[in-house]
Amino acid sequence: MDFLFLGTGAGIPAKERNVSSIALNMNQERGSVWLFDCGEATQHQILHTSIRPRRIEHIFITHLHGDHIFGLPGLLGSRSFQGGTSPLTIFGPEGLATFVETALSVSQTHLKYPLQIIEGKEGIVFEDKLFSVEMQKLSHGIPSYGYRVVEKDKRGELLVEKLRDRGVHPGPIYQQLKEGQTVKLDSGEILNGNDYLGPAKAGKKIAVLGDTRPCEASLSLAQDVDVLVHEATFADADREIAHQYFHSTATQAAEIAKKANVKKLILTHISSRYQIKGAQQLKEEAESIFPHTDVAEDFSKYNI
Repeated sequence: MDFLFLGTGAGIPAKERNVSSIALNMNQERGSVWLFDCGEATQHQILHTSIRPRRIEHIFITHLHGDHIFGLPGLLGSRSFQGGTSPLTIFGPEGLATFVETALSVSQTHLKYPLQIIEGKEGIVFEDKLFSVEMQKLSHGIPSYGYRVVEKDKRGELLVEKLRDRGVHPGPIYQQLKEGQTVKLDSGEILNGNDYLGPAKAGKKIAVLGDTRPCEASLSLAQDVDVLVHEATFADADREIAHQYFHSTATQAAEIAKKANVKKLILTHISSRYQIKGAQQLKEEAESIFPHTDVAEDFSKYNI
C-alpha cells in the first residue's frame, strides 16, 4: 500500500504543482486504487503513472471547491471510454451528486459501469473484511471532510514447524488452518487453526484531511495513524491569513501530528506563493515541532 501524490497545489495549478489529488495504491491488498480528491487535470497526471483508471474503486472527495473536484467528470468519462466496467463509488459532501450528474448529463457522457454517490454521511462510510473508512466534518468555509482508513488486523503467520512436529504435512489443510478453521485429521484428531498461528499483524492506519483550520475532528481522525496527510497552505508568518481563509499552516499541521501521536506527517495543498525554497521553509517550520515530516511534490510516492 502506498500513496502517490498526483497534485499537491492549492487553489490554482502552478508549473511545479497541479491541484489536489492523491492516489492510494492498494493493488496488493485488494487489486484496486482509491483516489482522494480529483482536481483539474488529474487524469493528465495519471498518464504519467502506472495507474489504470479502470482499477479505481473508490473516490473520496473532501469538499466541493473546484481545485478538488473539477477533474472528476473527465476522469469518470475516461474510465468508461477505456473499458472500465467495474462499479465505482464516490464519497463526499452534499451537492456532489448534483455536480457529477449535471456534468455527465449536459455533456451526454454515458458511463458503462455502475456509479454510486454517497453524500454527507459521517461515521463509518465503508467497511468490508479488509478495511474500514471513517468520515468526519472538519472546519472550513464550506463543508469539508477528512477520512480515516483503517486496515483490519491480519492473521499471524502459520506455525509450520509446530504442525510438522505434530506430524501434519503440507497440503490444503494448511490453508484451512491459516484461515483459523477447525479441521479433523484422518486420525480423528481435531485441530483449531487459531492454535497454530503466530501473533496477529496490526493493520495500517492513515488519515487524509481536506482543507481545514485546526479542529478536534482533525485530532480524532489522525489519532495514532501511521501516516497523516494534512494541508499546509500557508507558512507560520501568514497564520492570520490562514485562519481567515479556513486553512492551516505547516506548524499547525505539525502540532496536530504531535498531539495525535502520528508516525509520519506529509504536507500537501501548498500555496503557489511558496515555490521550491518556500516549500523547504514549510518543511523546516513543521520539523521544528514534528521531525517526521515531508512536503509532498507532484508524483511523490510514499510506502505505508
